[in-house]
Amino acid sequence: MDDDELGQPEPDPGERRLNIQMPTELIGGTYSNFANVSFSQYEFTLTFMRIEHEIEEGDVPGAVVARVNASPIFIPELIAALQDSYSKYVTREGIRNLPEAPGHSDEPSESA
Repeated sequence: MDDDELGQPEPDPGERRLNIQMPTELIGGTYSNFANVSFSQYEFTLTFMRIEHEIEEGDVPGAVVARVNASPIFIPELIAALQDSYSKYVTREGIRNLPEAPGHSDEPSESA
């Protein structure tokens, strides 16, 4: 079966495609609600953590769930991709929350 049969277009001659493999243990991803960014002349380090915000007093417990080191050359591309995705998210959520959007009602819901 070639690419055309799978619905994927043939690449132009000389065009390169990404062939990314994902280990099974990473498919589910990991949850992070806090991040720290540090940098040196050679790299940026993004440390993703899960923090327990419910703690009222004392130290706030948390755990590092991932750490990524990236070249300074890559960071502007990452920022642009994040801004693009966030902009699309905000637009979609804004449309979803319009009063005339399906399923949206300004009427208070009746409780039983």
